[in-house]
Amino acid sequence: MAQSRHPASECECEDDDVAVVPQHGGGGRHEIGTLLTALAWSYLLWLSADMSMGGMDMGDFRMLPSGMGLMVQAHTPWLAMEFGYVFLMWTVMMVGMMTPSAVPMILMYPRAGRQTEAQGTSFAATAWFAAGYFLVWVAFALLATLVQWALERAGLLDNAMASTSNVLGGFLFVMAGTYQFTECQRPFAFLMRHGGFRHDTPGSLMLGLRHGAYCVGCCGALMTLLFVGGVMNLLWIVVLALLILLKKIIPLGCPPAHLVGIVLIAGGLWIFSMGLS
Repeated sequence: MAQSRHPASECECEDDDVAVVPQHGGGGRHEIGTLLTALAWSYLLWLSADMSMGGMDMGDFRMLPSGMGLMVQAHTPWLAMEFGYVFLMWTVMMVGMMTPSAVPMILMYPRAGRQTEAQGTSFAATAWFAAGYFLVWVAFALLATLVQWALERAGLLDNAMASTSNVLGGFLFVMAGTYQFTECQRPFAFLMRHGGFRHDTPGSLMLGLRHGAYCVGCCGALMTLLFVGGVMNLLWIVVLALLILLKKIIPLGCPPAHLVGIVLIAGGLWIFSMGLS
């Protein structure tokens, strides 16, 4: 995640800034996060299986991510029903990909105020913080839906919702790789920089919105790679989710992120060159 307070040569990769799971009162929240992730991935598996069966012989039709085998003619403009299904798919995908890396921050949030706030107040404030965080990703899902609609109308997506343009794919890889050289701010540092725990609903919601926007700025470039590997390519989704998790949670330091950036840029240049040849 990018921030401009320190030079690039002074990446903050110390363990001090790594989110630590609270020692008290976090079990229920952790279980909720686990359940939410499991439900999201179950839905994605269901959609993937449905679209894989439909993709065997689609002819001039395209599959809708409905989980019910619905198809429409390939050149038919999107209807409200299709837009809704695609938006739901992106929303659930964002929840499934981002919840594992968000849970430590959500668990740490009440810890920052547990010495001054009652447990009930702490739980409510945490719920509003999480709501603000995921609301931003719902907005990102809406934007991704609009981008998918535009790419499909331009003929740049195939039936697997993957880019048919090597030039576009190469550009997205290079963009995502370049972004890996920006600095990271650990969750604890972010929380303290913005005033720490907020006991009031507006303050908790606003802090959640800020953190969500900050994470979109960090991970949005990686999310665009879904249009390269295929929006419903589960293996590709898992790879990107793991990259996001490693970048946000595990104190690997900056060099690993730079290595990922180099690999993405090199891959992007290779794909781009294929599109020009």
